Parts: sequence; structure tokens; C-alpha cells
Amino acid sequence: MHGIIFFAHGSSVESANEAVRKVAAEAARQSGARDHEVRFEVAFLELGSPNLQQAADTLISAGIDRITVVPYFLTLGIHLQRDLPLLVNRIVEGRPGIQIRVTPPLDGHPGLAAVLADRARTAKWE
Repeated sequence: MHGIIFFAHGSSVESANEAVRKVAAEAARQSGARDHEVRFEVAFLELGSPNLQQAADTLISAGIDRITVVPYFLTLGIHLQRDLPLLVNRIVEGRPGIQIRVTPPLDGHPGLAAVLADRARTAKWE
């Protein structure tokens, strides 16, 4: 079994964290993965719960030993360059057999330009 964690920054505004959870749930649904093949979690760097360690612990407790972290970050900034590798190292430290891979951020994905173009087309001037 494989685990996927959608990893976002987090916000003190809970509705923003809930928006991340909704997008992650829809992404999980669209993935086509069946429940017995992949388990999905959401985690936050700060200001939201669970954090990455807690989400990984949930997956590992369920017997998952391969985890993919999908950053819900636009670009490869300091959080992905510095903070995320440290967090991943802490999770795998002392846990032989646990593998964690991190995907690139959203920047560079071919669908991103289409999303921006759609937002620009639908802008309303009142």
C-alpha cells in the first residue's frame, strides 16, 4: 500500500486550511486510486493540523511504508528547499524500510498556465 500526503503551508484562517483539504480530497478522488491501493492525508507546515510528522505517523501506523509528499506550494522556496527535507529526514530517521519521496511544487506544471488564463478570463469588473 502507498500513502500520499498533500502538504500545504497552513494558515491561521481555518477556512483557508479547509479549502486545502477540499482540493486534496478532490485530487484524491480524481487520482482513480482505490482505497485499498492508496491512502491520502493532508498535512500543514504550520498553523494547521495535522503537521507532516503526524500525517506520516498515521500512514505508517496503517502499515504504509512508501509515502509520496505532494507539496501544495507554488514554487520551490525556502520551505521546500530547507524545511521539508529536514521534516522528511526526521520522519525516516530510525525507521528502516520507510521511504518518502517528494514531488516538485506546482510551478512548471502544464496545467498551471491554463488555471491562470481561466482566472484572467473570468475576472469581473463592476
